[in-house]
Amino acid sequence: MPKIDVDAIAVRVGTGYPDPFNRPCAERTRKRLGNAVGLQDFGVNLMTLPPGGWSSQRHWHSEEDEFVFVVEGELILVEDHAETVLRKGDCAGFPKASGNGHHLQNRSSEIAVYLEVGSRSPTDLITCSDVDMKSSSLDGLFTHKNGTPYP
Repeated sequence: MPKIDVDAIAVRVGTGYPDPFNRPCAERTRKRLGNAVGLQDFGVNLMTLPPGGWSSQRHWHSEEDEFVFVVEGELILVEDHAETVLRKGDCAGFPKASGNGHHLQNRSSEIAVYLEVGSRSPTDLITCSDVDMKSSSLDGLFTHKNGTPYP
């Protein structure tokens, strides 16, 4: 198995969310580690969140399991009915179709780093819990929950 040169992987900054939903995640970075070695059944991303940043809008997946592992720093896992502190070495998982919207927030004064692992269902539907937005893996477009596209 080839060793991944993490420093050589392109950094993606922010999200593809329409404005204003992209703002809390604008400085989030992602390195697609799984893509670097051609993984097809699941993705592995090295993520960084600066102080004040969010990983995403709070969401859940219809057909994708998701897992996070904190490498460095401190994050707050925000779910439907709880907030949990995650520190270096802590991890959390989110089964598909749970309906439990989740995301990570960095409320500390230091950069946080975490691994994000998820299955790659081509028919997954991502539903945001707190805002009027959803997205299908089939096309990657963001729409209102009634299906109307964002401009």
